[in-house]
Amino acid sequence: MKHDGLSVLESRVASDLARIAHPRAPWLQPRTGPDGAPAFDVLIVGGGQSGIAAAFGLMRSQVTNILVLDRAAAGSEGPWTSYARMHTLRSPKEFTGPDLDIPSLTYQSWHEARFGVESWRALGLIGREHWSEYLLWLRHVVGAPVRNGADVVDIAPAGGLLAVTVESGAGRETLHCRKLVLATGQDGMGRWSLPAPIEALPPARRASAAEAIDFAALRGARVAVIGAGASAFDNAATALEAGAAAVHLLCRRAAPQVVQPYRWLTFRGFLRHFCDLDDAWRWRFMRAILELREGFPQATYDRCADHAAFTLHLGAPVLGAAETPAGVELTTPRGALVVDYVIAATGIEIDLSVRPELARAAANIACWADRYAPPEDERSERLGRFPYLGDDYALTERMPGETPWLADIHLFGIASTMSFGPSGSSINAMTTAIPKLVSGLTRGLFRADVERHWADFQAYDVPQAVLRSTGPASGLRDPGG
Repeated sequence: MKHDGLSVLESRVASDLARIAHPRAPWLQPRTGPDGAPAFDVLIVGGGQSGIAAAFGLMRSQVTNILVLDRAAAGSEGPWTSYARMHTLRSPKEFTGPDLDIPSLTYQSWHEARFGVESWRALGLIGREHWSEYLLWLRHVVGAPVRNGADVVDIAPAGGLLAVTVESGAGRETLHCRKLVLATGQDGMGRWSLPAPIEALPPARRASAAEAIDFAALRGARVAVIGAGASAFDNAATALEAGAAAVHLLCRRAAPQVVQPYRWLTFRGFLRHFCDLDDAWRWRFMRAILELREGFPQATYDRCADHAAFTLHLGAPVLGAAETPAGVELTTPRGALVVDYVIAATGIEIDLSVRPELARAAANIACWADRYAPPEDERSERLGRFPYLGDDYALTERMPGETPWLADIHLFGIASTMSFGPSGSSINAMTTAIPKLVSGLTRGLFRADVERHWADFQAYDVPQAVLRSTGPASGLRDPGG
C-alpha cells in the first residue's frame, strides 16, 4: 500500500511539472519505419538512473515519442540490487541528480515523504536499497516509458533511421528510431576487466566484481580480492560478513587511494564546462583522475578492517596465478598467497569490438587515440581507447563517410568520461549533463526538420485579433487622406 506521504508528494510533483511545462507545443511529426510501423523519435538503451533521467529530460522538452529499453527485470535496473555491494551511496545525501533540479523530485523529498523529516535529518548517507526504491518511484511519477526484459543486440542504418534489434522472451523484433541513446552504465563500451592470470583460472575459482557471486558459499573459505578501490573493499567486506575464513585484499600500489578526486570537481564550472576545454586540457584532467583508483571513505575501509580475518597487502600486484591441490596460488612481489577463490575488482576495459550491438560500426568509431596525441609523459594506451564524442554525446567516425549513421547514436555512460568528464553514471553530474545531452538530441531533431519548420512557419495564419470599425464610417481610412 502506498505511504500517505508519497501520495501527497506525488500530487505536488504533478502540480510542479504542470507549472513549468511551458512551452507545451508539440513540434515533432511521426515518422514511419521501412516496415510501415511507427518509428520512435528517441530510443534509450538502459533503464537505470541515467536512462530515466534522460527520458524525463526529453519529455520536458516535448519529445514524448520515446521508449526506454532495459534487459533486466523491472526493479533490477542498474547495479543497485546486483553488483553494488556497499551499504550506502558514497555521495553526500544533499547531492541532487535525476530530479533535474525540481525540488519535489529530489531524493530528500522522497525520503521525507516516506520516512519523515526527522529521519532525513538523522540520515548520514543514502541506503543503497532506498536509492533503488527512489529511482523506481521517480520512473513511475514522471511517466517514463520503460520496456524491461529487452536486450539490444544489433544497431543498423535504415533509410535515414536506425534499426534496433531487440531480443526478449517473445523473440526478436526490430524497432526504428531517429536517435538512439546508449545509457548502458559501466561496461556499455567494453567489458569488466579480468587480469590475464586470473582469467585463465577455472570459472569456479574466480569472478569479476560485477558478476553474481555466491558469497554464502565462501563461508570458511580463503578469498583474495584484487584491487584497492571502493568496489574492492565492498567485495572484501561482503565476503567477510558472509563468514570467509580469511580475506586478502591485494593493492598493486605502495599505498591505496584515500583521496577522492570526484569530490574536488563537483562544482558547476567543471561539471558544465569541462567539455568546452580543448583536447589537451580535457586529456590532462581526465588522465590524472582516471588513472587514480576511486577513493573510499572511512566507513568503507572500517567495514573490512573491523574483521580480524582481513589483511591488506600493499605493493602486491598479481604476477601469476595457478590452480594447485592446495588452492589457487597467486604470485606477487611480496611472495605467494594460496586462496580458494579470487575476486577481481579491477575496473573496466574499453573495447568496442566485444559489443555485439556495435559490431557493424565498431571498427570505424573514433577513439581518443585517433584524435589526440598527448605529450610523452601523459600517454595512456588505456585512455586512448575511450570513444571520442561530438559535442552532443554522439559517436564520431574514424573515417568520415563510411558510417555516417553513428551521428545518431549518443553515448551517455562511463565511457563518455574522457570527452565530458563526469556525466553518464555520475549522480552529481546529472543536473548539468542531462540538459546538455537533451539539448544535443533536440538540436539534431530540429535541424533535420528545419525545412518542414520553415514551411509550417510560412503557412501559419492564425490571427490573434479581429479588426472592427471604431468610427461612423466603415473600413479603415488613410491617415493622409
